[in-house]
Amino acid sequence: MAKREKPAVEDSIDDTPMPLLEHLSELRRRLLWSLLAFAAAFLFCYAFSGDIYRFLAQPLATIMRQKGERPHLIYTALYEAFFTYVKVAFFGAMFVSFPIVATQIWKFIAPGLYRSEKRAFLPFLIATPVLFVLGAALAYFFVFPFAWRFFLSFETSGGQDGLQIQLQAKVSEYLSLVMKLIMAFGIAFELPVGLSLCARVGLLSSRTLAKYRRYAYVGCFILAAILTPPDVITMTGLAIPLIGLYEVSILAARMVEPESTLD
Repeated sequence: MAKREKPAVEDSIDDTPMPLLEHLSELRRRLLWSLLAFAAAFLFCYAFSGDIYRFLAQPLATIMRQKGERPHLIYTALYEAFFTYVKVAFFGAMFVSFPIVATQIWKFIAPGLYRSEKRAFLPFLIATPVLFVLGAALAYFFVFPFAWRFFLSFETSGGQDGLQIQLQAKVSEYLSLVMKLIMAFGIAFELPVGLSLCARVGLLSSRTLAKYRRYAYVGCFILAAILTPPDVITMTGLAIPLIGLYEVSILAARMVEPESTLD
């Protein structure tokens, strides 16, 4: 394991010594603020849970209207719709409260970092939410319309025998699928952040990433197959961006890796 280099005189830790109990008290305070922020965001999102759910269901509703159907979702248990709205509020609260939670985490760990380390980590902190939102947007605006259109293509209006096949999607199952895909795309888009951070601390190098490029491509398709439903559209819709992000990771790793790894 590489040793932590001794900082320059001007590159000091902007912190004062604290006993263990004060560190635990500080951690408790940061966690409390994070929980309060999440609770407030949950109550806010629950008040608008119907609007949030309609936003999540909009891609499916649009495809149904294009097919001449009346958009509808069903629930078969008395409590299903209620818990669906609770899940929607929980899902929305994660997004709304993330800036505050991330700020509390940063305030807890930042005093123990050198000023140069703070400057080094700043790009990663900025890129993390940006890439997650980009991944979620790709799923919502690009993958969902194509995937839902593909799934709805198996509906039949009935021929001479009168046999009709029609989608009767449950609200809870649809929400679970949408949340899974949004989270999968958002987390997968953090690939450049993770690999670049590993290169920054010396665990990986751009040469290593480039050397195992072919295996990484196969891994992208395997990961996409695990995270998405078993259909070609969503799997390809995640695997191809992952391959592109892997190439971006190689370039980013080359820019941030220590000079010793370039020799």
